[in-house]
Amino acid sequence: MLRLCAPAAFACAMLVATPALAKDIIVEAGPNAQERLQSALLDAKPGDTVRIGAGRFELTDGLSLDVGGVTVRGAGPLRTVLSFKGQLGAGEGLLVTSDDVVLRDFAVEDSKGDGIKSKGADRIVYKNIRVEWTGGPKATNGAYGVYPVESSDVLIDGVTVMGASDAGIYVGQSNRIIVRNSVAKYNVAGIEIENSGFAEVTNNLATHNTGGILVFDLPALPNRGAGWVNVTGNKVVDNDTPNFAPPGNIVATVPTGTGVLVMAENDVTVTANDLSGNGTANIMVVAYRKPFEDKGYDPYPRNIRLAGNKHGRAGFAPAMPGGALLARMLGGTLPPVFWDGTGGDQVKLTGDDGPVLTLALALGAPLDTAKPQLIKLDNEIPPPWQTFKLPASMEAAAK
Repeated sequence: MLRLCAPAAFACAMLVATPALAKDIIVEAGPNAQERLQSALLDAKPGDTVRIGAGRFELTDGLSLDVGGVTVRGAGPLRTVLSFKGQLGAGEGLLVTSDDVVLRDFAVEDSKGDGIKSKGADRIVYKNIRVEWTGGPKATNGAYGVYPVESSDVLIDGVTVMGASDAGIYVGQSNRIIVRNSVAKYNVAGIEIENSGFAEVTNNLATHNTGGILVFDLPALPNRGAGWVNVTGNKVVDNDTPNFAPPGNIVATVPTGTGVLVMAENDVTVTANDLSGNGTANIMVVAYRKPFEDKGYDPYPRNIRLAGNKHGRAGFAPAMPGGALLARMLGGTLPPVFWDGTGGDQVKLTGDDGPVLTLALALGAPLDTAKPQLIKLDNEIPPPWQTFKLPASMEAAAK
């Protein structure tokens, strides 16, 4: 008898010892899409996949996911479209507040606020996502397209963002970040790494933004950037969209025609990028120049290395204050690399890009005190790069 019952007993024991099998929750386009899609996100359990079918989903409110370990997957960013053109509120299209989430293969269009925001969501993957404001660049568009913040382990791979009134792809107050194989165009800032650390921005296209790739550290935020940001192998070309950020935003000060901008961050390398068609400068390195009360904040960029970049035409339409006058003084155009000179030797700007235009400005000093001159960088060996790896499960989810 025991031998006859053994298989059944073993199966029962396995059912008890193994968690419930992950399941697919399928949501197709059609009537009541808002309720059906939000219900699927609420009902999902760790390990489940919410599969969104091909078609256009007309939504009237933002969506949210707060269950960890869930994959949200569409049929492709041109086939599965979540449209928020009829959104009644002013929030984001999709808000994620849980860990180990994978978002892939769908589009978000015309959200009133940010496209997709994840907050405190560790080990999050954005793969093959499109976020777009279809009416083109407007100050009334949402601020951010893809917006992970206050997170550890962030992978953004194959994402396209168009029309954000602040930054298309923005990662803030986070650590261990990879942004790769993505496209940012017609945003104010194409890609922005802000108050973050240990980031690789590689093999992306940033074009027709106001500024292509920004690396910032700002005062008075809950988390300060740890630095160690590597901007390498990107194509940053023809960033020529007039700045359309709402007044008061920090990116409202970014000059039209900026390629790569490093402000007040430490240990940043800008290497092996293809840079051209940026009317103000291909690369700008500047201090944070506004007044601040954050006593622990360092407004200077430190340990910045610019090396091996391919520089095409630049500096032909400088939009920064005094830029046109400087260009006339230098024969009509500015050099591809610009440094405000603030901080002097403590900045430690090195590399083989050049020549570099420096203004030799003191912190807080007006532009009329500038002493513009051309300098050559010292090609010193930089400190060893602080490498990191994302969890293998994240890389597997992005395949």
